[in-house]
Amino acid sequence: MRYSDDIIEEVRMKNDIVDVVSQYVRLTRKGSSYMGLCPFHNEKSPSFSVSPSKQMYHCFGCGAGGDVFHFIQEYDNATFVEALEKLADRAGVVLPKIEYSKEAKEKAEKRQLLLDINKTAAQYFYYQLRRESGRQAWEYLTGRGLSEETIRNFGLGYSDKYSNDLYKYMKSKNYSDELLRESGLFNVDEKNGMYDKFWNRVIFPIMDVNSRVIGFGGRVMGDGKPKYLNSPETPIFDKGRNLYGLHAARSSRRNFLILCEGYMDVISMHQAGFTNAVASLGTALTSGHASLLKRFTKEVLLLYDSDDAGIRAALRAIPILREAGVTARVVNLLPHKDPDEFIGALGAEAFEERLKNAEDSFLFRVRIAQREVDMSIPQGQNGFFDRVGSFLLELSDELERNLYIENIAREYARYGITSQDLRKRVNKKAMQGTPAENRPVPKPVQEKIRNHEPKAGQAQRLMLTWLVSSPEIFKEVEKYIQPEDFVIPLYRQVAELIYEQHRIGDINPARILNHFIDSEQQDEVVGLFHARIHLETQEEQNRAFQDAICRIREESLDKKNSEWDPKDMNALQRLIKAKKDLETLKRNKQNIHITFQVPE
Repeated sequence: MRYSDDIIEEVRMKNDIVDVVSQYVRLTRKGSSYMGLCPFHNEKSPSFSVSPSKQMYHCFGCGAGGDVFHFIQEYDNATFVEALEKLADRAGVVLPKIEYSKEAKEKAEKRQLLLDINKTAAQYFYYQLRRESGRQAWEYLTGRGLSEETIRNFGLGYSDKYSNDLYKYMKSKNYSDELLRESGLFNVDEKNGMYDKFWNRVIFPIMDVNSRVIGFGGRVMGDGKPKYLNSPETPIFDKGRNLYGLHAARSSRRNFLILCEGYMDVISMHQAGFTNAVASLGTALTSGHASLLKRFTKEVLLLYDSDDAGIRAALRAIPILREAGVTARVVNLLPHKDPDEFIGALGAEAFEERLKNAEDSFLFRVRIAQREVDMSIPQGQNGFFDRVGSFLLELSDELERNLYIENIAREYARYGITSQDLRKRVNKKAMQGTPAENRPVPKPVQEKIRNHEPKAGQAQRLMLTWLVSSPEIFKEVEKYIQPEDFVIPLYRQVAELIYEQHRIGDINPARILNHFIDSEQQDEVVGLFHARIHLETQEEQNRAFQDAICRIREESLDKKNSEWDPKDMNALQRLIKAKKDLETLKRNKQNIHITFQVPE
């Protein structure tokens, strides 16, 4: 549901950002703002600023920023609606109820009933683990080193040896056979009718990010097959879009998540203090998993088993994560097979050290590719560097590609390879094309990185900051600059919104963020309202303001000049006049005087 702008604004106004952030961060007043240690990256000196007048926060260290909603989203790893509901509850604002169509209402009711069934089943399994019949399962879990607290926190349970126990219990709760069939907890055939899917198994409840039970995993007690059994996909369970343990890991204060292979890996790591561990649900990593991870982190550490299967899983996961915009590193567990074994043998401190030294995922792919060829012969070496060229071609960022080229050239210099050789190989592959993967041909790797921000970028940022911090200057600015003079598209869009607010007399920078959904774009917009320049005297203020006016006008004129159609004589006349006006403005800029409070 999309709540109305009026409701969103009411919730925002009743949740002062300083009061809200103060519940999470210790703030100290400094001038017109409040400062503290940024909760989104590690720092020793405060660079995290909260502005009461703008109702925004901004970190001058990591660039994080936004309004009160965005803060809750980032801190709690919540969606916008979840943040809105939390803040509405805090402020005592009653949100409007969702009006469903008949079909949507029936679908929502069925979904809730399936969630209720799963919750009831989880409670039943939890109870069975503590009965005499669940002794073997209890001993298995405690024998794996799990404490009673950990067993309770993850809601672990046991399904009895009888294949109709859960079914009989559910029928006593008056659930229909149709709903029970859809829950995925039961099988049906002509001979046996409906019977339990899970029996004689340790049960691992699977929860979504909101801690609701949506499915189950079961490990058989004894030698039965299959060893592990998972719920089938249901209206509430999609194994390709959920991760085991994420409901607990989302609240971890670490800035990365650890991706493991299985339930026990996650549970044992959480018990050891690594509460940011998650696992896919009996399937290889999917793009759905990667998108979910992206919502909660920018970096993932891959912690698969150190055998060949684990290496293959890591190699499959790396490009999927990269495509989703998630940085990946690979943890080396050798000489041990999995995290449980490693921590049991060497302890949590040694494991923490392995996490710190996790290998860059691109270089991991290169290293594994080397293992697959005979590097003692020229043919093997050529094949290896050809494959490395393909890897490099996948990198769309030119600077990143150049850095890896230099790194690989140094690492493999003993084979006579140079960075220039690698660049030639990449360009050759680019010319050949890779249609199967539909990759764009990269720019020549020798080309220098261009600065995509025009020279007036700094002036534009300062002007936007001044306009929201000192509304009294708007009438003077409007004489010389209009939104279309901001030549960077994002800056122009923000300028249009600021000018509109000025004209209706309601300056509200936080509300401007409602027009930007992407979190990275929101961070950039907030940065526009926190540009800083050291000015002490009125003379320095005037000079900075005059220079900014002239630079913005000049850049705007340059852009118009580059886009001018030679056939348009009227446009030519306008350009000539604009150039004369600019020259006059530059000659007389000392006549522009302004007084405003420079943002701290």
